[in-house]
Amino acid sequence: MAGTNAPPESADIVIIGAGVSGVGSACYLRNAFPDKKIVVLEGRGRIGGTWDLFRYPGVRSDSELHTYGYEFKPWSHEHAIADGHLIREYIEETAVENHVDGLIRYHHRVVSADWSSAEGAWTLQVQVAVPGEKPRNVAIKTNWVYGATGYYRYDEGYTPRFEGRDDFTGDILHPQFWPEDYDYADKKVVVIGSGATAITMVPAMTTGPGAARHVTMLQRTPTYVMTLPRVDKVAKFLYRSLGLERGYAATRFKNVWRDLAFVAYMLKFPNSGRKLMRNLTRKALPKGYAVDTHFNPPYKPWEQRLCMTPDGDFFEAIAEGRASVVTDRIERFTRNGILLTSGREIPADVIVTATGLNLRMFGGIPQTVDGQELTIGDCVTYRGMLLSGLPNWSFAFGYTKYSSWTLKVGLTAQYVIELIRHMDAHGYNKVLPVAEPGMATEPLLDLNAGYVTRNADTLPKQGAELPWRMLTSYQADKRLLKGPVRDHHLRFSHGGDQQGRGRATAATPSAGKENAR
Repeated sequence: MAGTNAPPESADIVIIGAGVSGVGSACYLRNAFPDKKIVVLEGRGRIGGTWDLFRYPGVRSDSELHTYGYEFKPWSHEHAIADGHLIREYIEETAVENHVDGLIRYHHRVVSADWSSAEGAWTLQVQVAVPGEKPRNVAIKTNWVYGATGYYRYDEGYTPRFEGRDDFTGDILHPQFWPEDYDYADKKVVVIGSGATAITMVPAMTTGPGAARHVTMLQRTPTYVMTLPRVDKVAKFLYRSLGLERGYAATRFKNVWRDLAFVAYMLKFPNSGRKLMRNLTRKALPKGYAVDTHFNPPYKPWEQRLCMTPDGDFFEAIAEGRASVVTDRIERFTRNGILLTSGREIPADVIVTATGLNLRMFGGIPQTVDGQELTIGDCVTYRGMLLSGLPNWSFAFGYTKYSSWTLKVGLTAQYVIELIRHMDAHGYNKVLPVAEPGMATEPLLDLNAGYVTRNADTLPKQGAELPWRMLTSYQADKRLLKGPVRDHHLRFSHGGDQQGRGRATAATPSAGKENAR
């Protein structure tokens, strides 16, 4: 790839990622800072992030769109549970309507980030690979970086090693890299996994033109699956009664509190929650179905995220015989299917490994602070949006339990706006969260799902107390962020101020208090 001797381009704020988090954050920041130069860097060729990458059958939201959507952009489609292409179009409309589409630079992938306290700026090295053009490297110097990259790897999914994989004569596909226009019509399909992706794919592959002959969901461990209506009738009433904008706001309010109450109930009364889930599942399936074999997880509700089936389409596919569930362990792949440890063999023409994701913060971008390499796994989250040892770098990380992902994105953007305004007003060019040495830490996510536990060391940590704790509900974060943007955990400095640079991931408590302003 061609290099460049051109001086770095300058920007005030660089947002990395043009998915639901990046576009939403860009809208907030552009509105707050019309005179600042904001650049959005996107490694892919289209807007949408997750909703552009995933193309597998039936791809849809696992949250309702009245809270997954942006606060300032009403979700107007009838479906509260929406297909992926509708979400991508919504994100694209948002970018155009808020004039941030012109800020996005596609095929721009950040490959390194280097902070200089002397300059009070990050230097980002960017690979530009626009189709039809000669690849090149560019550098961008910016005062603030906003990481809106999500938390999983775009370039690979997680697939465990299966003995005999090379013996299988059919196709083996991972949902993250679904081939365009792949034909599975009249084929026997086995989907390995029981997470949200599998629950989505099974009914989608058994309906409509080109449907599979039969789809078997092969799971090692059962999952809680709950039916939700695809169309929110209460939302429709509120829209008709109050109009689009007020109806949307009222629906968001309703759903935020409904979700909080439901999850809180499940966590406080897990036995009752388990019984409720079992009864709902039993009613959705044919009489005599082995509910306790296939839908009785060994963990409590919400120790892992519940899966959702709109209008019960997953259960309907099972009841009508178009799909089935097998709970067992895989011995090996065979020439014509999968051999289980029980001795049973499931015939297959296609095997789909819906076995999960690999996690990675900030797209794996190497970061240095004043020449010292920073390890993200050693950092601690501050208010769920900054990291200890990482100056002038915020990140969008949504909710994984009580609330929709995007609710946290809005709160994060608003806090970052106030923080930058505070720095501008006082002439600061650097802010650094400082965690006290020896502070007790915990894993970032309080879910025991496999994709979380096997990647825990690559993610930042959270503290045991505020403001280092990662809150899990919208209401709790709103209360936390109502106070002043500054406290003694934040170290502010002026241009060229080199005090307390030390190690990138630690600082003494006294230094943190002396330099907090």
